[in-house]
This record gives sequence, C-alpha cells and structure tokens, in this order.
Amino acid sequence: MIGICTKCGNHQWDKEVKGDEIHCPKCGNSWKFIKLPLFILTGCSGIGKTTTAMEIIRRKAEFTVLDGDMFYNIMPHETEEDYYDQVEQIGSLSKNLMQTGLPVLWTMAGNLDKLSKTYNSRFFREIYCLAMVCEEELLRARMRDGRGITDEGWIQSSVDYNHYFKTHRQLGDMAFDTWDISGKTPAEAADYVIQWVAGAMRLHKL
Repeated sequence: MIGICTKCGNHQWDKEVKGDEIHCPKCGNSWKFIKLPLFILTGCSGIGKTTTAMEIIRRKAEFTVLDGDMFYNIMPHETEEDYYDQVEQIGSLSKNLMQTGLPVLWTMAGNLDKLSKTYNSRFFREIYCLAMVCEEELLRARMRDGRGITDEGWIQSSVDYNHYFKTHRQLGDMAFDTWDISGKTPAEAADYVIQWVAGAMRLHKL
C-alpha cells in the first residue's frame, strides 16, 4: 500500500527510498512514510521462539509480533526463489504495518541471509536479528519431551543449527545477536526480547 504511487498509480516494486521518503521513478512523485527497524527472533526448531512470542503478546508489548511460518504454510517452499518470495512478503507486510507507528518482530528459523537482499529491505532503518540458543541436551529434551519429536534427523539438524548460532555472529551478510535461554523461563525470555527491541528503538531515537 505505501509503495503505490498516488499520483500515477505505479504499483511496481521499483521505488527508490531516501531516508523516510519514497520516490516514484515513473512520474517523479515523492511521499513520506514511517521508516522503522525490522526485528527478527530466530533460532533452531524447538528452541522456544513461539513460546517466547506468545508470552510477549500477552505482555501487550509496543510492537507487532508475527510468525514467519504463515507464509511457509501458504506459499511454495521448494526452491531458493520460493524462499526469497516468502521473505519479500514478510518485508512487504511489515513496511505497511509499520505505518501505525509500531515496529514489527517476526519469529523465523531460516532465510536470514535473504533479508537484506530483498526489494523490501529498503523500507527499514535496519534489520535486527536475535538468535536464541541453549545447551545441546536441553534442546534435545525440548524437542523429544516438549514437542514429541522422534525424528533423529530433525533433532540433529536443530542441534547443528543451534551450534552454528552459538559459534558464529553472522549468516551470509546478516549479523545477529545471541542469547542463551538455558535455565531461563518463558517470562524471562520475553522480558529480554522486549528490552532488546526497546534498546534498538532508543538507538534510533524512536
């Protein structure tokens, strides 16, 4: 919606963004918009992203919380192009929701490396990622006992992804912060994420 030119009706994804102003290359029209940071809560499958997000929602935090799986469930997910399309939709929805004045936080496990390469990334001040990590045995217990997962391949892939987040600070060109939730309650995790978002907003004086 905010990317559609009200002067010529150009709805193509071809807009230029400078600061908080959008420019239409077809007619030269420009208009202002609310440009906010985009927040991503990531981590391996079973780490507790959804549980934390639900706790944040109960707190009525000053940002919108959404689950990236909504696009995985309704869009193709076989090729790299499919995943880029999903990430584009995350960006497209976010830039419009942000016009209410509230930032958006998504829970998503993968595709972090695609976030900054999409067309819609130009509509955000910055993209922040926080990866939740935990001890390996705790993760295995969460998956087996908490979620009833018996597929050893799935469990091992989560263990490996969790290890990546613990030993790296970047995926592709997307940097991320980490926070170890071992021994933390959902309430403590929610508090941490809320403060993490608030800190970034203060950094941008928002």
